[in-house]
Amino acid sequence: MLILLFYTGNDLYAIESSHVVEVIPRVSLRTVHHVPDYVAGLFNYRGIIAPVIDLCHLIQDTPSRAYLSTRIIIVKRDQPNSAVQYLGLMAERVTETLTISSDEIRRSSLRAEAAPYLSGIIVDEKRMIQCVQLEQLFSDKRHTDLLNSEYAE
Repeated sequence: MLILLFYTGNDLYAIESSHVVEVIPRVSLRTVHHVPDYVAGLFNYRGIIAPVIDLCHLIQDTPSRAYLSTRIIIVKRDQPNSAVQYLGLMAERVTETLTISSDEIRRSSLRAEAAPYLSGIIVDEKRMIQCVQLEQLFSDKRHTDLLNSEYAE
């Protein structure tokens, strides 16, 4: 399986690429008031208004820094009614992919109740990579209002 790597601060994370539509540079975002701080804003993604979650802010409570390699990862989720939801995930140093087998993902006995989207760990040479499970991110009740049908294609 191909995974996309990104950082939040100095910590390395991975998303399975089958959910990734494309990776785009940072764009201007429309601020949304009265939403959690990790919601970076909204933007027009090919005619669809898509919310952007700042993964650095969500995971480590620190906004993404404005590096040239800070990107928005566009991910999609198919809906039962044939609609597709798009979500932007902003992260730092989105520059690398890695091919692994699912056997290389180790389960961790440590689970954070506040972050159910964080799953297994990949040990790759000298680094540990935390996996982000997008289905958990999409189904997290804190994000449900962001992902209603208004943002679906």
